[in-house]
Amino acid sequence: MFRGMRVANFIVTAFAITAPMAHVLELPNKFALDGPLWLAVQQQLYRGWGLVFGPVEILALLTTLLLVYLRRSNPPAFRATVLAAVAYAAMLAVFFIFNAPVNAAFNGWTVADMPADWPDYRWRWEVGHALAAALSIIGWLALVRAAFKDKPA
Repeated sequence: MFRGMRVANFIVTAFAITAPMAHVLELPNKFALDGPLWLAVQQQLYRGWGLVFGPVEILALLTTLLLVYLRRSNPPAFRATVLAAVAYAAMLAVFFIFNAPVNAAFNGWTVADMPADWPDYRWRWEVGHALAAALSIIGWLALVRAAFKDKPA
């Protein structure tokens, strides 16, 4: 069971890296967009991402928490897995602090009624995803470290 859970966790956590990293890779070009085009991208391109990546990020945390429990008798692997769990929990917190409020705001905007401070919203949204990307990589690397500390079966 442990090996299977570890493999499943690696797959889920690797997938959890993809969306925030995609946003980071897009970041320089998205800062070059004017307001109406940026809004169109936000409202069209990312439609439905939360239905896929939200559950994946939650599953990354849950499977990591299960590994915390399973590694409790192996202190080096346990500590690294706790670090990973903290990173995934922080990743979710970043979404609710930075991204969710921006998503809620711009979902109701039209080009005609975009606020003058829309670049502040864009900045907050991009920073949130950059932080999430960093946290997802920290979490995944901590899990790799924990795997190297696992005792042979």
